Amino acid sequence: MPDTVPAAPARKLSIELLMFAAIGATLLVLLLVAFLALKNEKQPSPDAIVIQASIFLLFVFFAVLAVPVWRRIRALPGGVLGLQPRPLLQAGALQHAIFNSINFSLIATDARGVIRIFNPGAERMLGYAAAEVIDKITPAGISDADELVARAEALSLEWGSQIEPGLAALVYKASRGIEDIYELTYIRNDGTRFPAIVSATALRSEEGNIIGYLLIGTDNTARKRVEARQAVLDQRLRDQQHALQQNNIELEAARAAAEKANLAKSEFLSSMSHELRTPLNAILGFAQLMESDTPPPSSGQQQSIIQILQAGWYLLRLINEILDLAMIESGKVTISQESMSLTDVLEDCQAMFEPQAQKRGIQMHFPRLHDPIFVHADRTRVKQVMINLLSNAIKYNRMDGTVTVECNPAAESRIRVSVRDTGAGLAPEQLAQLFQPFNRLGQQASTEEGTGIGLVVTKQLVELMGGAIGVESTVGGGSLFWIELPVSTAPELVFGADHMLPVGADLAPSLPAGQQRTLLYVEDNPANLALVEQLIGRRSDLKLLTATDGHMGIAIAQGAQPDVILMDIHLPGISGFGALKALRADPATADIPVIALSANAVPSDIKRGMDAGFFRYLTKPIKVVELMEALDVVLENTGEDRRSAMLAPAANAGERRETSMKEHDD
Repeated sequence: MPDTVPAAPARKLSIELLMFAAIGATLLVLLLVAFLALKNEKQPSPDAIVIQASIFLLFVFFAVLAVPVWRRIRALPGGVLGLQPRPLLQAGALQHAIFNSINFSLIATDARGVIRIFNPGAERMLGYAAAEVIDKITPAGISDADELVARAEALSLEWGSQIEPGLAALVYKASRGIEDIYELTYIRNDGTRFPAIVSATALRSEEGNIIGYLLIGTDNTARKRVEARQAVLDQRLRDQQHALQQNNIELEAARAAAEKANLAKSEFLSSMSHELRTPLNAILGFAQLMESDTPPPSSGQQQSIIQILQAGWYLLRLINEILDLAMIESGKVTISQESMSLTDVLEDCQAMFEPQAQKRGIQMHFPRLHDPIFVHADRTRVKQVMINLLSNAIKYNRMDGTVTVECNPAAESRIRVSVRDTGAGLAPEQLAQLFQPFNRLGQQASTEEGTGIGLVVTKQLVELMGGAIGVESTVGGGSLFWIELPVSTAPELVFGADHMLPVGADLAPSLPAGQQRTLLYVEDNPANLALVEQLIGRRSDLKLLTATDGHMGIAIAQGAQPDVILMDIHLPGISGFGALKALRADPATADIPVIALSANAVPSDIKRGMDAGFFRYLTKPIKVVELMEALDVVLENTGEDRRSAMLAPAANAGERRETSMKEHDD
């Protein structure tokens, strides 16, 4: 910034300039007059020439004197005539604005700390008039005494010297040339308090001596209020985080408890399945024997046997549906999706249900598919779904009604299979409750058997396979149930159908005369032993050995070297799995095929059995055809290449068992 000069020297220079200007103008006028006078005279007199020369010399002398004045004028940045330069005027305005600002307090003291300047901002902030504090108090008089004591103690500890509370605590660092900004509480004239941020600076003379102190303060109430709100928000956030952590801990504990409960539920279901299937095994097994006995039972006995079998198979179906629902809800149901023939499933269902429909005078119409249709799904589950839909269509149809099955392409590369009946139909409120467990929609009092679970299981199975299910129905117009499954290409392998058991027939295959094989049955339940004894008694090609526990079974197998072993899973002393492991560990019995026969029919139990190395895993109640077929497969492959030949049929044992069970159950 260019230097400026005080106003008084500038005014003095202006007067001098005016004097020189006046004298110069006078001399110029005289010189002009003399020139005109001499010009009018034809012959100038000597006196006129002298006067004119004198005036000219005076003008030259005046010009010589004016040079320093002109130099001084040029040295002035803002000119003369008493006008100050613009930067000086701006600086003065800024100083005035700063001093009179009401947004911060400006308090200046002398060297003793007595207030000498108290600006309007300080008056507004503290409620004092300047006259009430100037030359009367120090800044310590408007500060919180307790804070001054605390600040003095802190500074004494920091600097290692005793500092007294009061002004020294406010300006101690500033007096040592250290920038000092701190927070303290000011006390207003009315006694109220407010937080302030204060900047203390020492004022020094040109010699460097302290001549006073300057304290500039700003009201910190707004920032404190924001900080308080922020502290509340931070605390609230910490509380929420703590609550979230507690919730996570509780959720984790609940999840662990749910998993434990789910495990207990699975174990309970497996145990319940075993306990219910064990008596059912005897009921259905002996009923089947009686039904196929020779000579055949009487008409009255046949009717009783039919009732026993119907009730038994219904109870078994109820157990299976409850287990299916529980497994689906627990997320443990096994779905093995692959390319499968939907055409084969529909043909199997047609052969299965047409005899039932004919008994009620119901006509069934299945599509005539010239080209096979393949979908990506679980064959066993698809067949289970179709069996449920078709059995409902027959069960809840009217006498002499019709059931129509259609198969058409649907959107998004899907195939829609629909089952339409001519039954009573469903009202809208019934449709809303259709897929609720154990809800038979008012059919509880009807003569038709039902559990209210089948459609629930059907819906969840279809959705687990990536499909969809829907229903359309009107009262008096029948119902249409449909499922959609994703289309697939033809699989490499297609499995055959099941066989029926002829009544009173010899169960033994055609074998060379005198060739008899040995079957060892390890079972602790006398009823099951008696049932299998009667079944094997019809096979002239088999000799039966029995054991009532696992250890006895191992000993007999090591001594008798049977061709095949039929093993229960739940045995006293050692389980069927333990017995199998012991047999495999002994070279003498390692190659003997072992078929599991157990009431544990949960899919996880079946998978565990197949993984353990059982040749087949059959479930109770015993299905005679299935058991005989398994024995035939084993016996056909005995000999030196028995083990290699058994690997192929063992691969699909689980699917064949489940398919046969579902068909027989329904």
